[in-house]
Amino acid sequence: MLVDKNTYLTSGIYIGMKSCTPYMKQFIYKVRENGLCMFNLKKIDERLKIAASFLSQFKKILVVSRKEHTKAINAFAKEVGAKAIVGRFPPGMLTNPSFKDFYEPDVVLVVDPIVDQQAVVEAKKKRIPVVAFSNTFNSPRDIDLIIPMNNNGKKSVALAFWILAREIQKNRGKIKNDSEFKPTLKDFGGEGEPKVSKKAGS
Repeated sequence: MLVDKNTYLTSGIYIGMKSCTPYMKQFIYKVRENGLCMFNLKKIDERLKIAASFLSQFKKILVVSRKEHTKAINAFAKEVGAKAIVGRFPPGMLTNPSFKDFYEPDVVLVVDPIVDQQAVVEAKKKRIPVVAFSNTFNSPRDIDLIIPMNNNGKKSVALAFWILAREIQKNRGKIKNDSEFKPTLKDFGGEGEPKVSKKAGS
């Protein structure tokens, strides 16, 4: 795994919601007595690996979140050379060339496909691939690659961005191994220090 199992558990990245769309059921490990759906950690880990490999191929990454995950997003953008939009997404940013903040990314990464729907819709119109952090209630509509996870929690989002930044840097050849990645989880707005799994890279 990309990080130790306990690091994933501590972040709460596996905790979903009570509602679950048919597509997201494939990522569920179990449903608690209170109705909360729990994600399968192995599937989260697998998708983070796939997403990092996919994103590392693109030079111009646009990361978007209307939710308050400013520190994580800005840290991620800084590490991988991405453009970050935190807060309201300006309509026409991807589709209107005369718009002052018009931008043509190679790929778009959103924290929540429902809340960040404007970015998803515009990316689809321009045939730009979309990667999305997706909770149990999210739909795969217009999303090219889903990362199943708790996309509400500050700790879980920080950990996901930290992992993606590290893995993208490795895939791009910027660093050779995990130990060369200097930013800490705290730099991304998370808590504690992630432990690398003994099976990391396997």
